[in-house]
Amino acid sequence: MKRFSGFAMLLALFLVVGTGSSAEAAKGKVKLAYVEWSCATASIHVVQSVIEDRLGYDVEVIPVGAAAMWQAVAAGDVDGMTTAWLPLTHGHYMDKVRDKVEDLGVNCKGAGIGLVVPAYVTIDSIEEMNANAKKFGNEIVGIDPGAGIMSTTEKALDAYGLDGFELMESSGAMMTAILKEKIKKNEWVVVTGWTPHWKFARWDLKYLKDPKGVYGGEEEIHTVVRKGLKEDMPDVYRFLDNFEWSLQEIGKVMAYTANGADPADSAKRWIKENPQRVEEWLKK
Repeated sequence: MKRFSGFAMLLALFLVVGTGSSAEAAKGKVKLAYVEWSCATASIHVVQSVIEDRLGYDVEVIPVGAAAMWQAVAAGDVDGMTTAWLPLTHGHYMDKVRDKVEDLGVNCKGAGIGLVVPAYVTIDSIEEMNANAKKFGNEIVGIDPGAGIMSTTEKALDAYGLDGFELMESSGAMMTAILKEKIKKNEWVVVTGWTPHWKFARWDLKYLKDPKGVYGGEEEIHTVVRKGLKEDMPDVYRFLDNFEWSLQEIGKVMAYTANGADPADSAKRWIKENPQRVEEWLKK
């Protein structure tokens, strides 16, 4: 009888431990997609860290191209993203999937895109580029071909008749590497640029004026999630709905990474330095 009681106790203990594990597993995994821009990398790792450390979920962050990111959220293959540039840069993606996703609104105001040059370049407008094409090596240094800023720059080539230029496809990292090298040699260079980005803190840069308004006005960065997230993971949904910060705050995280820190470590450092901000995001 005592042996049976001992076995029963062990069985009960096993069930308690097993039940705890099942409850933990029931939290599930959160999947978030992002494009490998410095601003997107900063926000996604901050969000990942908060969801894991404060809400108790396992979080997988998946780097993809812009088109694939929107498609994944619309199809429900991922739970959301924090890098929807609206209304211009990603507007054509939103138009295709508007009924299949939920826009939680702005998480960062004051964003913008355009053509960027070092401050020592003596022109100030896109209209002046053709007359100086050779000084720029007849090219505009772009990023990945699926990015909205690339299609907008193609429109700018037509709108301003920039026949003396070719739009070079590369990546965010390659764009900044070329920019660094050109500045080191004090050479002219024009790149596709956006704010927020750490390059504006690193070098003295300026946007070329866009009198035709091809690049639009001020952009906003939105959080967009899949349909059904509110019902499936209400605490994650609430946090993502509350998540918003300033250009200065996201710039701080980007600067840590630009100075050599791992993106995840940069996020954790910022979170540790800004506990009150995080509490605002977690309020019910």
